[in-house]
Amino acid sequence: MNDELPGLLGDLARIVGLSAALAIAERVGGTRVSIPARAHDQHWLVETVGRDAADRICDHFRILRPDGQESGASHVIIPRGPTGCLAKARQRLARELEAGTSAREAARRAGVSERAAFRMRARRRAADDGQGELFLQVRGKVSDGRT
Repeated sequence: MNDELPGLLGDLARIVGLSAALAIAERVGGTRVSIPARAHDQHWLVETVGRDAADRICDHFRILRPDGQESGASHVIIPRGPTGCLAKARQRLARELEAGTSAREAARRAGVSERAAFRMRARRRAADDGQGELFLQVRGKVSDGRT
């Protein structure tokens, strides 16, 4: 199945195994993450896949800068992987956004990309301009509220 996983998830599956790659997709799939040169014990990567696998992933992404400092990778987009039905994901995303959850967190919870969350939020804001109704309906008549 490693060959069936998209791009980076397939690479991660080869480095740390299929279950660890899927755990990463479930936790942060569809979002941008930073992979540090070395992860501390409370880092999401260590919490998700364990110390050994996290160290192997950090080793894979670690680079040595010209000044001799180690650096990890920033803005790595983790594919969603096989996270389920898109319609259900969109429904979950809509619920999360309506509840006031940030687009990034709503995307993670729903299993969709951040971009999808930002687009849905923008469409919803465009549909609801926040102006409210200027005129009131009073017994079938339109009123400006002064009478």
